[in-house]
Amino acid sequence: MAGLILRWAFAFVLLSATFNPTQWNYVQWARGAYHDRLSLTVLVGLILLVCYIIYLRATLRSIGAFGMLLVGAVVAALIWVLIDLGLLSLDRPTLNTWLGIFALSVVLGIGLGWSLVRRRLSGQVDIDDVEE
Repeated sequence: MAGLILRWAFAFVLLSATFNPTQWNYVQWARGAYHDRLSLTVLVGLILLVCYIIYLRATLRSIGAFGMLLVGAVVAALIWVLIDLGLLSLDRPTLNTWLGIFALSVVLGIGLGWSLVRRRLSGQVDIDDVEE
């Protein structure tokens, strides 16, 4: 369980480091720094891109596009239930942005950690997990 939470947390940090409603994110920083520090802006952007490729590739291999849609739908339904129960309101744009980051991070975190979940539930090891 700790491995799945760690994978989700890294996905959340990756997404929120790229963009969030505060001034502390790559998009805001790159807008102001690309004139003076273009090389650093490109380097950080490429590092973020590599992280996204790793997460997306692993997620697509693990649960596929349909699985990503299904996990996204479950998270969206959970948010809908919280709104219906009056526990959540979508009146604040910053909250909406954080909810979007949370939803995407759940999809990526589950996608990257799905092999751990499947192994726990079924007791079977994926072919990629076998050590020689």
